[in-house]
This record gives sequence, structure tokens and C-alpha cells, in this order.
Amino acid sequence: MSTSPFKREPLAVSVSFPDGASLLVRLADGREIAVPLAWFPRLQQATAEERAEYSFIGGGIGIHWPRIDEDLSVAGLLQGR
Repeated sequence: MSTSPFKREPLAVSVSFPDGASLLVRLADGREIAVPLAWFPRLQQATAEERAEYSFIGGGIGIHWPRIDEDLSVAGLLQGR
């Protein structure tokens, strides 16, 4: 049990597209978020090379794909948005 008064934001540590139809984001705390690519048309229509080129925003609070101009927040993914 943590006694820290500060709530830590969930941070992404890796991104993958395991079956070509979903996005899998692994978090620093061990959780995984899997969502259908259909939720994100730009990612769904992107090539594997475009999907592979991403960077973390704010140390992992979000993910940015520069070639397709897509940004996702971990908080939004956890809330199903």
C-alpha cells in the first residue's frame, strides 16, 4: 500500500499492434490497454511504418504519431475515449 499523498498518472511504456486490428499500450504499472483500431481511423488507415513511428508525450502520458498527426492520451484510453 502506498502512503504517498500524490496520485501518479498512468504512463505508457510501449505501443504495439499485435493483430493489425487493435492497439495495445503497456503501462509502467504493468497494466495493458487494448482497443480496436476502428476507434482511431487515422491509425487504422496508416501503414505499419507510420504506426511504428511514434513518441511519448510528457514522459508517457500520451502518444504522438507525427506522420499521421495523431495524438492519444493514456487517460483517454483508460476511459474508453
